[in-house]
Amino acid sequence: MKLPGFSRRRSSAAGGASTGGASTGASIGGRQPRQGNSGPSVQMLTIRVAMAAAAIVGVAYLAIAIVVAAVVSNNLTSEVDHHLAQALNSVADVAPAAPDGGQPGPGFDPARLDPRGPSLLLWKVGPTGSPQPQGINPLTLPAQYAGVTSPTTVSIDGASYRIAGQTTAQGTFIFGQSLDGVSSTEGTLVAAELGIGCTLLICVFLGALAIGRRVATPIEHERQRQLEFTADASHELRTPLSVIEAQTSLALARARDPSWDTRAFGRIDTELRRTHRLVDDMLWLARFDSTGGRPDSEPVDVGVLAAQTADRFAAVAESRGQKLEVATDGVDEIVMAPPDWLDRLVGVLLDNALKYSPDGGSVVVFVSGEGRHVRLTVDDSGPGISEAERARVFDRFHRATNSSGGAGLGLAIADAIARATGGHWHIGTSPAGGASVSVSWPRHSISGDSGGR
Repeated sequence: MKLPGFSRRRSSAAGGASTGGASTGASIGGRQPRQGNSGPSVQMLTIRVAMAAAAIVGVAYLAIAIVVAAVVSNNLTSEVDHHLAQALNSVADVAPAAPDGGQPGPGFDPARLDPRGPSLLLWKVGPTGSPQPQGINPLTLPAQYAGVTSPTTVSIDGASYRIAGQTTAQGTFIFGQSLDGVSSTEGTLVAAELGIGCTLLICVFLGALAIGRRVATPIEHERQRQLEFTADASHELRTPLSVIEAQTSLALARARDPSWDTRAFGRIDTELRRTHRLVDDMLWLARFDSTGGRPDSEPVDVGVLAAQTADRFAAVAESRGQKLEVATDGVDEIVMAPPDWLDRLVGVLLDNALKYSPDGGSVVVFVSGEGRHVRLTVDDSGPGISEAERARVFDRFHRATNSSGGAGLGLAIADAIARATGGHWHIGTSPAGGASVSVSWPRHSISGDSGGR
């Protein structure tokens, strides 16, 4: 059963008309588009990249966190040392000037020397050389710290304290301050750093993963397209080469027969022409994909170009009793594009329309101006294009029939030209019930200003 419309069409070199391509349709022999197995590998690659990014950020963050924690701890400890120094200086200043000539008694409270100061512990080194608690200090300082002078961190009853001592005329005094506040602040800082670090690493990992997939997906898609293109091209080239090889082998293996030789060389000539068209189309697409650019554009009258292209196909239409018409609406139909590209696009559309319209059918080319756009429409009287096929009509090597004559690259080339020149496709049904394929471009004014879209 034949599938309708341009979705099955392929270009040919009939009547000497060069269309430079073939239309697309369902795959030959039910051959479906190849699904690459590189999806998981791309996902794994992006995951690895995201993990590497998270690891780098994690190492950098850890180093910064350690430095920050060390700086904060040092600042807090320095603040404690400053309080101890103030207390020692106060004792040294007030002790000799005591009104009764005595020394600070057992109830001496360092906080009285600086009402804004923290609660400090006081020890006085006794005659035996052991630090004795003073005032309400309940802690006993080990004798090994009796001679301490510079700020030192010690452990008393399982808790950390910062102590410093000084010898005055009244004796040796040792002040101490608990480091519970410093430890609490350090714990809070470490917990905050851990929370921020975990959140940061998760965000970095997810962000890198999302960016990686976004970047890798189109690259992998293009790579997969190239792999499919190579595989499909190999498949398409294998058929004509196999025919040429078979005919050549048979010709060499049998006695000369002019009639048989003529037929054999005719088949070889047909396959060589087919191979030539296929290679020409593939080279065009390869150059287009590799350069991504286009030749110099110039103002092109689409109506005149369509009429000139249709003249080349007049003999093809006449040989099949088909009616080929070109009509315009009489307004300026000028666009900016490479003329040879547009000629190739129109040739592809005409070749497909004539090929799949029945004998005695009609093909109408209509060029019209629609506001700030110019539209080229090719209507035929063939079977039309089904809704299911319209989504894939421009896929490379996509065909719907097993008939020979093309490889399914014509409409792929036409689509590449349309996209590169700012064109937009519309596929519908012609008044005759066949396919209606149109493409529109922004109009180019004579003054050089192109119309908007």
